[in-house]
Amino acid sequence: MRFISTLTLGVCLAGLAMAQDKVAASQREAQIYNGPRVAASMFIWSDKYTYTAGQALTLKWTVKTNNDLYPYTTFVYRQNNQTGAKTYYPAGTAAVTDINGNTPAQGFAAARLTDRSKANLLGAGGIAPAVAMPNELGMHTFVVELRDYTGTRPLKTSYMKVGVVSTTTTLTGDITTSRTLTNDVAWQISGLTTVKNGAVLTIQPGTFVYGLPGSQPASVLLISREGRIEAAGTEARPIVFTSSRPFGQRQRGDWGGLLVLGKAPVNTGANISGGATCGTGTTCNNPAGSFYIEGLNTNPDGLYGGTDPAHNCGTMTYVRTEYSGVTLSPNNETNSFTWAGCGTQTTAHHLQAIFGGDDAFEWFGGTMNTKYLVGGLSADDYVDFQLGTTGKVQFGIFYQSPDSRGNRGVEGDNSEYNAAATPFSDPTFYNLTFFGSGSPGFDEAASPGLFLRRGSRGTFNNIVISNFSSPCVDVSDAATQAQADLGNVKMDGILCWKNNRGTANSADTLTGEITAAYSRDYANGLKGNGAGKNFVVADPLIQRPFEYSDPDFFGLFSSPIFRTGWVNAPDDGFFDQVRFTGAFGDTDWTQGWTSWLVDSDIQ
Repeated sequence: MRFISTLTLGVCLAGLAMAQDKVAASQREAQIYNGPRVAASMFIWSDKYTYTAGQALTLKWTVKTNNDLYPYTTFVYRQNNQTGAKTYYPAGTAAVTDINGNTPAQGFAAARLTDRSKANLLGAGGIAPAVAMPNELGMHTFVVELRDYTGTRPLKTSYMKVGVVSTTTTLTGDITTSRTLTNDVAWQISGLTTVKNGAVLTIQPGTFVYGLPGSQPASVLLISREGRIEAAGTEARPIVFTSSRPFGQRQRGDWGGLLVLGKAPVNTGANISGGATCGTGTTCNNPAGSFYIEGLNTNPDGLYGGTDPAHNCGTMTYVRTEYSGVTLSPNNETNSFTWAGCGTQTTAHHLQAIFGGDDAFEWFGGTMNTKYLVGGLSADDYVDFQLGTTGKVQFGIFYQSPDSRGNRGVEGDNSEYNAAATPFSDPTFYNLTFFGSGSPGFDEAASPGLFLRRGSRGTFNNIVISNFSSPCVDVSDAATQAQADLGNVKMDGILCWKNNRGTANSADTLTGEITAAYSRDYANGLKGNGAGKNFVVADPLIQRPFEYSDPDFFGLFSSPIFRTGWVNAPDDGFFDQVRFTGAFGDTDWTQGWTSWLVDSDIQ
């Protein structure tokens, strides 16, 4: 929803009013890193996600100008993401026109934005009537693009992804032979749907998959360790897993989510399952080094773990999950994304989890690596790992709101069954940003931004943690502190700001941000074998983190996220070498495939 570029303001030839607008814009842009940045907030949405050919689509928009005085040239178009062809409105033709119908030959008309709330853009009272969807199957994107006053340089883009489909098909039960979900069909998951027996589930880019609320059992897509998923979306055509409820009625936990199981090592001992049975003559006692995924300990397809650190669970790129996460049994919930025992050949990047009923991303053991994660408005933790997780993660933005509270930013365990179990949980994280809700946790009042327990190890570098009701960092128990004292818990470049808000008169100092004695001493380099370094308490100067349907998580020009001294990631072929802390420098890797829409903003 945001486009970053460099703008050099030219000499004004359109009169004094235009010159004044440019001066005001120039003054504002000078405060922003790699400006200009559009101060206004804007988001658009349609009636639903999938349509059949000929169905009418109404496009609405909300604009909050935020005192933005710059004159923009505005374009509205639909792009067929299969072919790249564009249709411009209001005329509905391939000829390039601005929002007023002006062609380049006629001269585009720049104007200041005006505030709008849930107004029709295409539809009654809009710039054109509702659009009849074409007979062009697959994913399409409706776009509102703000360009500079000449109509040349794009400055901000808001978009809505929809699909044109021929039919709706329901998936349920076991998938035992390989199959492909095509983007010309709306797919529904009803109950537990399991990929097994060597089957590969391929999902085309631009496919919409709906979970059905209320199905018994809950709608869950389970990739067993004898199956594989190949869901290779693209920036233009992400794969979207979402609720089948109408827009405005969707809720956390409408469906179950994605469970992906593999054969990489986990650190569980034998027979932890307690002797549950999976049917006549079949025992479910887990062998050492394997375990049953939460909620499926009576199902043999729920077993994960093994001795293959390179095991390939498949591919998930440019995938969104929305409104997932259900309770299968007490204390056994599904997450938006769950990986269990997945190995290094697994491919996972550019993934979004929004409005989940439990964790956004959780790893149960395994060695897989992940990049470019977006987790928003989930009910529990945002990054959760346990049972011997040893993978790598770089670049992630995670956020809560007072209306959609979560718990911890990071919850890291070695094992709740044996804090000394091996292999130890020892993941490596670089360049993450966490924004809490400022309120106590959703169902765990004590919810620090970064919380380690139960003997966990790990490396946590270049991380921004802000606005949590609980402390910034908590190395919580004796088993984890013992690992820290051995130098096995490493933190370098932790920026804390406005955390511990639940404590009266909490100061914006390291003592105010981190109150537990051991954790505070660790942050000051007095505990942990010196592995706690570069803890800073400073305002990260983020542009607009709390505009939830159109947030801007980029730092202003003077933001401390750009200061020198942050640790460089290893040059090992996985990590990018960047010079900032947190999720973003000057490149918006969320553009084009994410959705930030909050249902209360579009009802």
